[in-house]
Amino acid sequence: MKKTSLIVNIVLGIAIVTLYILHFTGTPKSTEPNTNNAELTEQMMGDKAIAWVNMDSLLNNYDLYFDIQQELEIKGRKMETDMTSRTRNFEKQMIDFQEKVQKGLVTRSTAQQMQEDLAAKEQELYQYRDELRMQFTEEEQVMLRRIQHSITDFLKSYNQDKGYQIIMSGSFGGPLLYGHPSIDVTKDVLKGLNAEYQKSRPSKK
Repeated sequence: MKKTSLIVNIVLGIAIVTLYILHFTGTPKSTEPNTNNAELTEQMMGDKAIAWVNMDSLLNNYDLYFDIQQELEIKGRKMETDMTSRTRNFEKQMIDFQEKVQKGLVTRSTAQQMQEDLAAKEQELYQYRDELRMQFTEEEQVMLRRIQHSITDFLKSYNQDKGYQIIMSGSFGGPLLYGHPSIDVTKDVLKGLNAEYQKSRPSKK
């Protein structure tokens, strides 16, 4: 069965490149230079035009990601336990059938019917296994999107005060090969994300 640790590889494989242009909602119709163009150019070339977030570090310390990972692991173990129980029960029925046939305890017609029933149960078992896999994959994708949306939604609010034009994602193997430490906002974003999540986190009794 698919291991829940795949969530790390999946999430880290996602390059989140978010464009935030908050102060300019249109382009000038005139091709002549004006003050707005000059100000836009100055902002795009400014120190705070671009920032980046280390996604590896962010996810490893994001409380929501940790909780979702634990939730997936619990669901995965339950599914695995259920599938193992059903498989062992089927194996016992197979062994019982083989013993009865070998000892001549059932007629040929009865043995044939038992064999057909077991074949049908085997197909049902395979179908159930596939359904579990699809269910787990779907839940996994929903939770991954939940993490992604929580980050991008927070960045929209976060950037209202910061005024970055672009906030990029940096992770091992991702498109961002280098980001200067002076524009690394990982700690700031992580602090804000965890603070927001703790407010909405269900209280544990």
